[in-house]
Amino acid sequence: MKKVGILGGTFDPPHNGHLLAAEQVRTALQLDEIWFLPAGMPPHKKSTATPAPMRLRMTELAIQSNCHFKVNGIELERSGPSYTIDTMKELKRNHPDSQFYFIIGADMIAYLPKWHKIDELSRLIEFAGVNRSGYSVETVYPVHLVNIPAFDISSTLVRKRIKEGMSVKYMVPDQVIQFIKEHQLYES
Repeated sequence: MKKVGILGGTFDPPHNGHLLAAEQVRTALQLDEIWFLPAGMPPHKKSTATPAPMRLRMTELAIQSNCHFKVNGIELERSGPSYTIDTMKELKRNHPDSQFYFIIGADMIAYLPKWHKIDELSRLIEFAGVNRSGYSVETVYPVHLVNIPAFDISSTLVRKRIKEGMSVKYMVPDQVIQFIKEHQLYES
């Protein structure tokens, strides 16, 4: 059975923290692949700064140097709020020979009891949680904990730095920086 890690997010923009977490979980749990799933309409966010096709393209550019990384646009094909339980049911239906590990940061571990249909979801998939400074990893749900090197970065920080005209080199893959410049994203 193929072991596949799932890393969801808005990827607005994708950054090296995403790539670091994905690679560390892949190697620690000996996963065959990591699938990046850009979110359509995350239920916990009202909107994204960038249209979905651009976030999808930036994610494709970000992962292109790692042959174990793939992009799956399944959540972008649905309308309305996108719940993880619906996505995972569809992925399991379409890929019955795969075991899925949903990668979450420590901030999401604490939030697990509030996830839509969490009990059903936790029977469907495995969770892989990565440490993040300032957050507890305590939970009543089973989570494979993976310690990763501290790299305190977020898409919010990247957008803020670009808006203020500051460098994001080494925070974001060069191909993504080029795309951001070409499309003048996050400047205002």
